[in-house]
Amino acid sequence: MNVPFWAWLAVLAVIVLMLAVDLFAHRRAHVIGVREAALWSGIWVAFGVGFGALVWQIYGSEFGQQYFAGYLIEKSLAVDNVFIWAIIFTYFAVPREYQHRVLFFGVLGALVFRGIFIAAGSAIIASAGWVLYIFAAFLLLTGYNMIRHRNEHLDPEKSRVLQLFRRRVPMTDDFHGQRFLIRKKSAVLATPLLAVLVLIEVTDIIFAVDSIPAIFAVTDEVFLVFAANAFAILGLRAMYFLLADLIHRFIYLKIGLALVLIWVGIKMLLKIDIYYIPTPASLAVIATILGVSIGASLWATRGQARKAPTAPVNPPFGTATPEEIAGLEPLWRKRRDTEASSEAAAEIASKEQK
Repeated sequence: MNVPFWAWLAVLAVIVLMLAVDLFAHRRAHVIGVREAALWSGIWVAFGVGFGALVWQIYGSEFGQQYFAGYLIEKSLAVDNVFIWAIIFTYFAVPREYQHRVLFFGVLGALVFRGIFIAAGSAIIASAGWVLYIFAAFLLLTGYNMIRHRNEHLDPEKSRVLQLFRRRVPMTDDFHGQRFLIRKKSAVLATPLLAVLVLIEVTDIIFAVDSIPAIFAVTDEVFLVFAANAFAILGLRAMYFLLADLIHRFIYLKIGLALVLIWVGIKMLLKIDIYYIPTPASLAVIATILGVSIGASLWATRGQARKAPTAPVNPPFGTATPEEIAGLEPLWRKRRDTEASSEAAAEIASKEQK
């Protein structure tokens, strides 16, 4: 697959443009409803499918099918990521109108990190083909563990990432609107919203460790791997607001995702030295597994209405009053005494955490 440099630039330009449009459309904090989320989900899916159709038209059916197989894998694994987000937002009682801002920067970071992982994975495979055996074994083990621990969920309270962040970074215990940083008594403090963003970013990196090897099982083309990842990730924010209140209905989805990982692991093992499973057959198997798991979940839970995840009785963070927010000092200004400011930040954070 010969992809000219301008094609890479064009894809990156489209991604930047889409992010800019999304940021402009949600520049004001507001609660995103189901209708708005469904509209944006449709837009992102249309872009992803449209790009696949363009690849099919220019490079032929084989590469088009490889793209759609990768896109489907990334999109389906992203659903599990969305459910983790819902657990995190619920536990920390993040106001719904601020969640889009966190997810916007979270997705932006995810694009950067996945680009790095894809480049590294491609270089490793090119220089050491035997690493495919490790990728395949990892996918099989991950799929097995996902089935085995399908009823277990992330516990944000025990997150080492959050504990390390709170130890290392001076922060306040109250949300201050959409701000990630505030200045208080000449000290710059992180807000809980920044801590949540860090936690979400780390969880996405963990998910990328599963998804990147999985997509390399269906295509060796770096351009298709990156494009499928990018267009799948761009729609995650809208998908979250669309599905967050339906977590309780996807009871068999985790099993379906585990079977997809096991399938692509087997496909990768076979294609190394034994047999290359045709892309149409691989795509059909993936679509069937996901369709059956989603259909069975919705059928088993039919009649159940949308239901937000249960919030903790005593959330770990509070919300600053409008008066407190209005009284904040300007964040960006020259600081004459950096050392004194750092000491003040540590002192304020210690008092607030007590």
